[in-house]
Amino acid sequence: MKLHTYKYAVLLLLSIFALGCSNSEDPESSSQNPPEEETPVEAANIDIPGTVRDITSADLVSEMGIGWNLGNSLDVKDADKTLWGNPLPSQAIIDKVYSMGFRTLRVPVSWNWDMQSTAPYTVNEDFLTQVQETVNFGISKGMHVIIDVHHDEDWLRPTNAAAPMVKPRLASLWTQIANRFNTYGDKLIFETLNETRLLNSPEEWSGGTEEGRSVINEYHETALNAIRATGGNNARRHVMMSTYAASTLPVAMNALVVPDDSNIIISLHTYFPWPFTGEEGGTTEWGTDQEKAQLENEFEYIKNKWIVQEGRPVILGEWGAIDRSNLANREAYAQFYVEKSMERGLLPIVWDDGGNFRLLDRQNLDWHFPSIADIIVEAAN
Repeated sequence: MKLHTYKYAVLLLLSIFALGCSNSEDPESSSQNPPEEETPVEAANIDIPGTVRDITSADLVSEMGIGWNLGNSLDVKDADKTLWGNPLPSQAIIDKVYSMGFRTLRVPVSWNWDMQSTAPYTVNEDFLTQVQETVNFGISKGMHVIIDVHHDEDWLRPTNAAAPMVKPRLASLWTQIANRFNTYGDKLIFETLNETRLLNSPEEWSGGTEEGRSVINEYHETALNAIRATGGNNARRHVMMSTYAASTLPVAMNALVVPDDSNIIISLHTYFPWPFTGEEGGTTEWGTDQEKAQLENEFEYIKNKWIVQEGRPVILGEWGAIDRSNLANREAYAQFYVEKSMERGLLPIVWDDGGNFRLLDRQNLDWHFPSIADIIVEAAN
């Protein structure tokens, strides 16, 4: 990876200062009226100091704008992060996302191929630098940015037998990540796990087993303790935690034990209904009154469980629908999904993998489906 030279540091810090001074405007109104022209700022490999304010996680989520996932990029299951067909992250890509009106950037990261598998589990310095640079692409635009532990299920096995080996590695990983970003303000959010589950098990996508769900809770606690132990801004940084496989099934939702920490955000993924959104050979149609009611029931259940009963804010970290040559149905689904989730205080972050769920052509910096992206942003307003 080509590293940017230090000469960009001053430019970047000046841009951050300008963004900080203008950050009092409502994030939704800024989404409605993005700047017509932005002077590109190259996100050099430097820290971007910030403040973790004394605000609740609910207040933080309420100020975050509609989100977009940089999927199938830094989360590629190989050291070559272009293997799945997308170019490496760049400021130009994030500028394009920002110009469309997205204000939250989720950066999935798979670490397994760039860290030692034995103690002390050191992460490759060049890869940490690449992750930091990608975070800076978003932070330099004033976006909220989320980084996680993504396709690492090969070693993050949620079993009692694996836990004694997993916990020290997970703690080391989050200690290294937290130390690297300790000076960053609360626009940077950590997500301890992604869709962690026991691969190829019968219960992989049906909420897991009692053992698996219990071990997931232990892994969240391990990661959170490692983050908090680094002190500084990380002592109060807002952290996202997911259910088993990020599932919204009752068995998974009810089993999640949230630590006694006020700055925790619940992370869920809901591609509901799956036969329309992603199932191979699924349906191209969606939008009957019954289907809309079912989707609203999904959101209502999530809201009642976490926001009403538990007092925890929720981010829907992944959602979307693949292209089946059914643009009108996907447009209707996107508008309804965003409107009805945000009405209930749930923040959706659309999944874009550059493949089946593609929205942005990252090679040519053009939108594959500009109408869907525009509908998502407008619906959020």
